[in-house]
Amino acid sequence: MEHIHPHEHAIGPQDRILTKGHKPLAVWLSGLSGSGKSTIASVLEKKLLEKGYHTFLLDGDNTRSGLNSDLGFSDDDRKENLRRLSELNRLFVDAGLIVISAFISPFESERKLARSKIGDETFFEVFVDCPLEVCELRDPKGLYRKARKGEIANFTGISSPFERPSTPDVHIRSDKLTPEESADKLVEVIVPRIEL
Repeated sequence: MEHIHPHEHAIGPQDRILTKGHKPLAVWLSGLSGSGKSTIASVLEKKLLEKGYHTFLLDGDNTRSGLNSDLGFSDDDRKENLRRLSELNRLFVDAGLIVISAFISPFESERKLARSKIGDETFFEVFVDCPLEVCELRDPKGLYRKARKGEIANFTGISSPFERPSTPDVHIRSDKLTPEESADKLVEVIVPRIEL
Protein backbone atom coordinates (compact mmCIF):
# COMPACT_ATOMS: atom_id res chain seq x y z
CA MET A 1 0.00 0.00 0.00
CA GLU A 2 2.97 2.34 0.38
CA HIS A 3 3.13 2.95 -3.40
CA ILE A 4 -0.58 3.76 -3.77
CA HIS A 5 -1.43 7.45 -3.96
CA PRO A 6 -5.15 8.21 -4.48
CA HIS A 7 -5.74 10.71 -7.29
CA GLU A 8 -7.55 13.93 -6.41
CA HIS A 9 -10.32 14.44 -9.00
CA ALA A 10 -11.35 17.82 -10.39
CA ILE A 11 -15.04 16.96 -10.02
CA GLY A 12 -16.22 16.16 -6.51
CA PRO A 13 -19.34 14.87 -4.78
CA GLN A 14 -20.90 18.34 -4.50
CA ASP A 15 -20.62 18.81 -8.28
CA ARG A 16 -22.44 15.53 -8.85
CA ILE A 17 -25.15 16.44 -6.33
CA LEU A 18 -25.81 19.71 -8.16
CA THR A 19 -25.86 17.98 -11.55
CA LYS A 20 -28.25 15.24 -10.44
CA GLY A 21 -30.46 17.49 -8.32
CA HIS A 22 -30.50 15.26 -5.25
CA LYS A 23 -28.20 13.88 -2.57
CA PRO A 24 -26.75 10.38 -2.90
CA LEU A 25 -27.75 7.55 -0.60
CA ALA A 26 -26.92 3.89 -0.06
CA VAL A 27 -30.15 2.06 0.82
CA TRP A 28 -29.02 -1.27 2.27
CA LEU A 29 -31.76 -3.91 2.64
CA SER A 30 -30.81 -6.93 4.75
CA GLY A 31 -32.85 -9.95 5.77
CA LEU A 32 -33.23 -13.67 5.31
CA SER A 33 -33.45 -15.33 1.92
CA GLY A 34 -37.10 -15.16 0.86
CA SER A 35 -37.88 -12.16 3.06
CA GLY A 36 -38.67 -10.01 0.01
CA LYS A 37 -35.55 -7.81 -0.14
CA SER A 38 -35.07 -7.97 -3.90
CA THR A 39 -38.76 -7.56 -4.66
CA ILE A 40 -39.06 -4.52 -2.38
CA ALA A 41 -35.80 -3.10 -3.79
CA SER A 42 -37.14 -3.38 -7.35
CA VAL A 43 -40.41 -1.66 -6.46
CA LEU A 44 -38.52 1.04 -4.55
CA GLU A 45 -36.18 1.70 -7.48
CA LYS A 46 -39.13 2.04 -9.87
CA LYS A 47 -40.87 4.52 -7.55
CA LEU A 48 -37.73 6.64 -7.11
CA LEU A 49 -36.97 6.57 -10.84
CA GLU A 50 -40.51 7.74 -11.60
CA LYS A 51 -39.84 10.72 -9.33
CA GLY A 52 -36.74 11.59 -11.38
CA TYR A 53 -34.05 10.30 -9.00
CA HIS A 54 -30.90 8.63 -10.34
CA THR A 55 -30.76 5.06 -9.01
CA PHE A 56 -28.92 1.78 -9.36
CA LEU A 57 -29.95 -1.59 -7.93
CA LEU A 58 -27.48 -4.18 -6.61
CA ASP A 59 -28.68 -7.67 -5.75
CA GLY A 60 -26.76 -10.38 -3.90
CA ASP A 61 -27.27 -13.09 -6.54
CA ASN A 62 -26.32 -10.74 -9.37
CA THR A 63 -23.09 -9.58 -7.73
CA ARG A 64 -22.22 -13.17 -6.79
CA SER A 65 -22.50 -14.23 -10.43
CA GLY A 66 -20.03 -11.54 -11.50
CA LEU A 67 -17.96 -9.36 -9.17
CA ASN A 68 -17.90 -11.91 -6.35
CA SER A 69 -18.08 -15.15 -8.34
CA ASP A 70 -14.78 -16.27 -6.80
CA LEU A 71 -16.28 -16.37 -3.28
CA GLY A 72 -18.05 -19.19 -1.48
CA PHE A 73 -20.29 -19.07 1.57
CA SER A 74 -17.91 -19.60 4.48
CA ASP A 75 -17.99 -16.89 7.15
CA ASP A 76 -14.73 -15.44 5.77
CA ASP A 77 -16.04 -15.40 2.19
CA ARG A 78 -19.29 -13.76 3.32
CA LYS A 79 -17.29 -11.07 5.09
CA GLU A 80 -15.18 -10.47 1.98
CA ASN A 81 -18.33 -10.40 -0.15
CA LEU A 82 -19.76 -7.62 2.01
CA ARG A 83 -16.45 -5.75 2.18
CA ARG A 84 -16.38 -5.58 -1.63
CA LEU A 85 -20.04 -4.62 -1.80
CA SER A 86 -19.48 -1.87 0.75
CA GLU A 87 -16.71 -0.45 -1.45
CA LEU A 88 -18.96 -0.72 -4.51
CA ASN A 89 -21.74 1.13 -2.66
CA ARG A 90 -19.27 3.84 -1.66
CA LEU A 91 -18.28 4.33 -5.32
CA PHE A 92 -21.93 4.61 -6.40
CA VAL A 93 -22.56 7.14 -3.62
CA ASP A 94 -19.47 9.10 -4.73
CA ALA A 95 -20.97 9.07 -8.25
CA GLY A 96 -24.04 10.80 -6.81
CA LEU A 97 -26.49 7.91 -7.16
CA ILE A 98 -29.08 6.38 -4.90
CA VAL A 99 -27.81 2.81 -4.78
CA ILE A 100 -30.30 0.24 -3.53
CA SER A 101 -28.68 -2.97 -2.28
CA ALA A 102 -30.51 -6.19 -1.46
CA PHE A 103 -28.09 -8.42 0.45
CA ILE A 104 -28.73 -10.98 3.19
CA SER A 105 -25.74 -9.44 5.03
CA PRO A 106 -26.13 -11.70 8.08
CA PHE A 107 -23.46 -10.22 10.36
CA GLU A 108 -23.87 -7.02 12.37
CA SER A 109 -20.12 -6.34 12.20
CA GLU A 110 -20.19 -6.29 8.37
CA ARG A 111 -23.22 -3.99 8.28
CA LYS A 112 -21.37 -1.65 10.66
CA LEU A 113 -18.32 -1.85 8.39
CA ALA A 114 -20.50 -0.92 5.42
CA ARG A 115 -21.87 2.08 7.31
CA SER A 116 -18.34 3.21 8.25
CA LYS A 117 -17.02 2.84 4.68
CA ILE A 118 -20.00 4.47 2.98
CA GLY A 119 -20.48 7.18 5.60
CA ASP A 120 -23.09 7.51 8.31
CA GLU A 121 -24.84 10.40 6.53
CA THR A 122 -25.24 8.42 3.29
CA PHE A 123 -25.90 4.90 4.66
CA PHE A 124 -29.55 3.94 5.16
CA GLU A 125 -30.12 0.50 6.70
CA VAL A 126 -33.41 -1.30 6.13
CA PHE A 127 -34.19 -4.51 7.99
CA VAL A 128 -36.60 -6.59 5.90
CA ASP A 129 -37.93 -8.71 8.73
CA CYS A 130 -39.83 -11.89 7.98
CA PRO A 131 -40.17 -14.96 10.22
CA LEU A 132 -38.05 -17.92 9.13
CA GLU A 133 -41.13 -20.13 8.75
CA VAL A 134 -42.69 -17.65 6.30
CA CYS A 135 -39.45 -17.40 4.32
CA GLU A 136 -39.34 -21.20 4.17
CA LEU A 137 -42.94 -21.34 2.93
CA ARG A 138 -42.12 -18.81 0.22
CA ASP A 139 -38.76 -20.42 -0.67
CA PRO A 140 -38.78 -18.93 -4.20
CA LYS A 141 -35.45 -20.56 -5.16
CA GLY A 142 -35.91 -23.86 -3.32
CA LEU A 143 -32.86 -23.09 -1.17
CA TYR A 144 -34.41 -23.82 2.23
CA ARG A 145 -35.48 -27.29 1.10
CA LYS A 146 -31.93 -28.00 -0.08
CA ALA A 147 -30.45 -26.57 3.15
CA ARG A 148 -32.77 -28.73 5.28
CA LYS A 149 -31.64 -31.79 3.30
CA GLY A 150 -27.99 -30.87 3.93
CA GLU A 151 -27.36 -30.07 0.26
CA ILE A 152 -26.33 -26.47 1.03
CA ALA A 153 -23.83 -25.79 3.82
CA ASN A 154 -23.64 -22.53 5.79
CA PHE A 155 -27.15 -21.45 4.82
CA THR A 156 -28.30 -18.36 6.69
CA GLY A 157 -31.14 -19.07 9.10
CA ILE A 158 -30.57 -22.84 9.01
CA SER A 159 -26.91 -23.76 9.52
CA SER A 160 -25.47 -20.24 9.72
CA PRO A 161 -26.74 -17.41 11.95
CA PHE A 162 -28.52 -14.21 10.97
CA GLU A 163 -27.80 -11.41 13.41
CA ARG A 164 -30.85 -9.14 13.47
CA PRO A 165 -29.97 -5.47 12.91
CA SER A 166 -30.04 -3.73 16.28
CA THR A 167 -30.69 -0.17 15.08
CA PRO A 168 -31.86 -0.11 11.45
CA ASP A 169 -33.05 3.18 9.99
CA VAL A 170 -36.29 1.45 8.97
CA HIS A 171 -37.76 -1.88 10.08
CA ILE A 172 -40.06 -3.47 7.49
CA ARG A 173 -42.26 -6.44 8.42
CA SER A 174 -42.55 -8.03 4.99
CA ASP A 175 -44.94 -10.70 6.26
CA LYS A 176 -47.42 -7.95 7.12
CA LEU A 177 -46.88 -5.46 4.27
CA THR A 178 -47.00 -5.96 0.52
CA PRO A 179 -43.87 -5.04 -1.49
CA GLU A 180 -45.77 -1.96 -2.72
CA GLU A 181 -46.63 -0.86 0.84
CA SER A 182 -43.06 -1.54 1.97
CA ALA A 183 -41.62 0.55 -0.87
CA ASP A 184 -44.09 3.39 -0.15
CA LYS A 185 -42.97 3.40 3.49
CA LEU A 186 -39.34 3.66 2.36
CA VAL A 187 -40.06 6.43 -0.17
CA GLU A 188 -41.68 8.50 2.61
CA VAL A 189 -38.49 8.37 4.67
CA ILE A 190 -35.89 8.44 1.88
CA VAL A 191 -37.15 11.39 -0.18
CA PRO A 192 -36.70 14.01 2.59
CA ARG A 193 -33.12 12.75 3.08
CA ILE A 194 -32.12 13.13 -0.58
CA GLU A 195 -33.85 16.38 -1.47
CA LEU A 196 -31.67 19.48 -1.81
